[in-house]
Amino acid sequence: MNTLALSMDKGNIHIVIPVYNHGEKLGEVVQSLTSEGYKNIILVNDGSENAQFPACLPLGITYIEHRVNLGQGAALQTGFTQALKDGAGIIVSFDADGQHVASDLEILISPLITGEADVTLGSRFLAAYQNPMPPVKIILLKTARLINYLFTGMMLSDAHNGLRAMNKQAVEKIRITENRMAHATEILFEIKKYGLVVKEVPVKVRYTDYSRSHGQSPWNSIKIFFDILFYKLFA
Repeated sequence: MNTLALSMDKGNIHIVIPVYNHGEKLGEVVQSLTSEGYKNIILVNDGSENAQFPACLPLGITYIEHRVNLGQGAALQTGFTQALKDGAGIIVSFDADGQHVASDLEILISPLITGEADVTLGSRFLAAYQNPMPPVKIILLKTARLINYLFTGMMLSDAHNGLRAMNKQAVEKIRITENRMAHATEILFEIKKYGLVVKEVPVKVRYTDYSRSHGQSPWNSIKIFFDILFYKLFA
């Protein structure tokens, strides 16, 4: 075991998973995290209709429910608020569709532990490993990358990767008000506003038939752009 693994207090790390109709994969995702030693897991059920959702509750994780579907941004903010109440020192956002890899959390969290960054953002384009990415997805991500730069001045290698980590001080400052997918760019606005130090780190993203069926449509990506535009004009 390396020095970082020895110094990492996993009891201080809280993982927030927004969930909307992911009952089929959720048990597998939670198990992958607990097998890596992460026990502080917060599931935010964002108005799921899937009856399989409560199957993970016996694992002793924290369960919060939105009675209606509010959106991933709202679910993340609910989870972040709970993590702070629970005394978290580091908070990670992790997707429920099986795309993210639990073993990547060590490299994601490392810059926070060393004080090198306040926020780390996972990038699928910095990793040596690559699953075949749908061509439409590549186009959307490249477009989103440019939009993020135009609105925030931050030219990142990846856009809208749900795997990210923040220290307690960053989460206390960042407030997510964009309930749906535009929250990813809103977080960048908040990072810039408070002068938080950001580092991108290489992470893997697994594309499966299941994750593709739960991904964003091109129309949703267009809607995100207008959500960001209205946020910038009226925030």
